[in-house]
Amino acid sequence: MAKKSVDALRIRPGDTVRLSKYDPNDDMGWDRDAADLRTRQNRVRMAELHDLLFAANSHALLVVLQGMDTCGKDGTVRHVLTGLNPQGCRVRPFKQPTSTELDHDYLWRIHQALPARGEIGVFNRSHYEDVLVTRVLGLVSDKVAEERFEQINAWERYLTENNVVVLKLFLHISKDEQRERLQARLDDPSKNWKFSESDLEARAKWNDYQAAYADLLAACSTKQAPWYVVPANRKWVRNLVVSELIVDVLRSLKLKYPKPKLDVSKIVIPK
Repeated sequence: MAKKSVDALRIRPGDTVRLSKYDPNDDMGWDRDAADLRTRQNRVRMAELHDLLFAANSHALLVVLQGMDTCGKDGTVRHVLTGLNPQGCRVRPFKQPTSTELDHDYLWRIHQALPARGEIGVFNRSHYEDVLVTRVLGLVSDKVAEERFEQINAWERYLTENNVVVLKLFLHISKDEQRERLQARLDDPSKNWKFSESDLEARAKWNDYQAAYADLLAACSTKQAPWYVVPANRKWVRNLVVSELIVDVLRSLKLKYPKPKLDVSKIVIPK
């Protein structure tokens, strides 16, 4: 089977999204050993490109991770971004807003967490919670959610026009796979702490969340900030795809190391 391009996972502007058409168990034409090797190679290349990003200090990369509970957001950070220089990489999880955050507009806390030039930033959940959870729980109307789609698109366009590259990844798992992962948290005492009743509450609204995700993916996948649907039932496929996408994005910037301010050929280090 021929290997599939990760670009096939990109949602084009104007696409109608039906998540049932995306196979969360897709192996992308890879076998496990070859994919693991490629992922390791990608991590080395990412570290090199990250160093270049840091040195050039002209762009930032924002990676947005979204998905159903147990989809592997934490695992993606742990397995894909390992090896990056922590001085230039920040990961921000977004949980339930604090009272202070609720006193501001919904993008206020998000904007403060953006990576600076030269950095890679990762959002573990993101501003999209405010057109997802809020909508499913009935905290905002469909009309408000649709208004926020437009606001988010405008905000992300503003970011890209200011050299913040936005890479948005929906980690797509099946309902059966989620059940297995939740059960694993119950079976393993070292993972019991991860289990929450809210996981079951969200699972009970699985179809509602799938519909809400389909809407936001279709409305907010733009030319400047596209969404990718990453098959995530197999963790090794997820890691491969995410590493491929990050490497592709960093390469596309065509960055170069800055020229030294001094003529280094004339400098002699004293003995």
